[in-house]
Amino acid sequence: MLQNIRDNSQGWIAKTIIGVIIALMALTGFDALFRATSTSQDAAKVNGEEITTSELSQAIEIQRRQLAQQLGKDFDPALLDEKMLHDSALKGLVDRKLLLEGAADSKFGFSEAALDQQILQTPEFQVDGKFSADRFDQVIRQLGFSRLQFRQMMGEEMLIGQVRAGLAGSSFVTDAQVEAFARLEKQTRDFATLTFAPDLAAAKVTDAEVKAHYDEHAKEFMSPEQVVLDFIELKKSVFFDQVQVKDADLQAAYQKEIGNLAEQRRAAHILIEVNDKMTDAQAKAKVEEIQQRLAKGEDFAALAKEFSQDPGSASKGGDLGYAGPGVYDPAFEKALYDLKKDQVSVPVRSSFGWHLIKLLGVEAPQVPTFASLKDKLTHDLKSEQVEQRYVDAAKKLEDSAFEASDLVQPAQELGLKVQTSAPFGREGGEGITANRAVIQAAFSREVLEDGANSAALDLDPETTVVVHVKEHRQPEQLPLEAVASSIRAQLMKNHASDAVKAKGEALLAGLRDGKIPLAAKQDGQSWKVLEAVSRSQEGVEPAVLQSLFRMPKPTGKDKPVYSSLKAADGSFVIVRLNGVNQAAAPTDAEKSQYRRFLASRAGQQDFAAYRAQLESKAKIERF
Repeated sequence: MLQNIRDNSQGWIAKTIIGVIIALMALTGFDALFRATSTSQDAAKVNGEEITTSELSQAIEIQRRQLAQQLGKDFDPALLDEKMLHDSALKGLVDRKLLLEGAADSKFGFSEAALDQQILQTPEFQVDGKFSADRFDQVIRQLGFSRLQFRQMMGEEMLIGQVRAGLAGSSFVTDAQVEAFARLEKQTRDFATLTFAPDLAAAKVTDAEVKAHYDEHAKEFMSPEQVVLDFIELKKSVFFDQVQVKDADLQAAYQKEIGNLAEQRRAAHILIEVNDKMTDAQAKAKVEEIQQRLAKGEDFAALAKEFSQDPGSASKGGDLGYAGPGVYDPAFEKALYDLKKDQVSVPVRSSFGWHLIKLLGVEAPQVPTFASLKDKLTHDLKSEQVEQRYVDAAKKLEDSAFEASDLVQPAQELGLKVQTSAPFGREGGEGITANRAVIQAAFSREVLEDGANSAALDLDPETTVVVHVKEHRQPEQLPLEAVASSIRAQLMKNHASDAVKAKGEALLAGLRDGKIPLAAKQDGQSWKVLEAVSRSQEGVEPAVLQSLFRMPKPTGKDKPVYSSLKAADGSFVIVRLNGVNQAAAPTDAEKSQYRRFLASRAGQQDFAAYRAQLESKAKIERF
């Protein structure tokens, strides 16, 4: 149904948005972009083109979810800088607008056939290695897209990808650059480290210091603002036990299911596009020329690789894989289903251009038994009734909650139970209070300050809730007794770290000016000596390696260079660079590897410069 997806997508809107996930946005690191239909106030304008506050809110939420996925159990929402998230998301949306405008100005483009092939060959849209229109619809619904939105987003990503690839592909590096990089990359260094750990036991902190720190940083020791919610939860699943399905309806649904089954045909094709560079007559003439070569015995797959202008299938000898009815252009499909196995069609005109089509194989449909489909059919038939009941109940819940001053009456009317959440702050809590829609509603003016019930909130396609603030806990100063132990522990770490730093810097100064002789042990600690260490040496702290390879080369064999750094645990580390070792000349394989790396890096820099140039010339208004 790929052609139908393209033709009918304008009028097809997904009824249910299952959730927000990370998928795209190659520029800014977050992976999905939802096209808002809201006409709300603009967040920015780029050369007169609006970025809505709805788009910005969705982009911020995507970044928040990405961070939560990346950090896992270490994710602490309370530590998020909301302004940083806002600015980062807005910059990403602005960059995207600029790049799409740049792609349009530079006449980048792609054919609908190329976009079709991208969709057909996406593994997530396939079942048993074949494109499935039903699977396609299911996946994009789960992503929160309509068909039109998904095609638009895919098209935009292809355009931006072309811009990026064009700039990256034009980058080059000279032999001298490769040689210079190889010398630095393969260089090794001989060094030693001396580490002094902080002595917490020797650190003394008085009660007066604790009190002084508490008084000076009083604002840091406040309880968080929190709310406790009453809420009622409506679940779609409760309605499944309330509906029945007749045997006759099940049999009718089964007959319809197997009636839709069709054989799968494996097609290959050679496409000559009709575009601004080739007229219809020229394309047809080219296809007829290829047809004559086939008639003389030349291989179809070889000719497809040489001549076909379908980038998705040409490299595979024109092979499009198996697909059923409704996938291809109508003219293409009719010609395909008129063929016998291994037969090649006459030239066929589609909306993309002229084709030669070859039937590579046919698979008859496998008809499942009624018993194997009964559970699925029962669920599908019930779902139709349940969906309407759920929609009606959600509407009744919203109306009742709007009219009531609390949740008691709405709960009674729908036979639901009023539940109470644990206290939580603006960063969210657990269960439903981890949902951003619930958090935003709980701290909105209407719910928090005016005491109203919230609107009906869709947590997911299966759950609707209404919330009411039961208790609002304002931030309060925590007593000294509650935080004294944590203050004392931090001050002890600070004192111990300061003490070991002073000790280490005194030794470092003495070593540098020669007043303290170099010895195997210094102040009771032994030097840890390492030789021929590379920039990516395993077993060496990255901070030490970074410091080491920034140090200047010693001027003589017995004239080491010194540096220092503070480790993450508060230790003071002295680094002694003894010598620098130049490596052998790089091999041809290494040169090729370095050249690819440098060209890629140059391409990224060119792309960043191009983006900056677009921004400098654009009229950008942020509101």
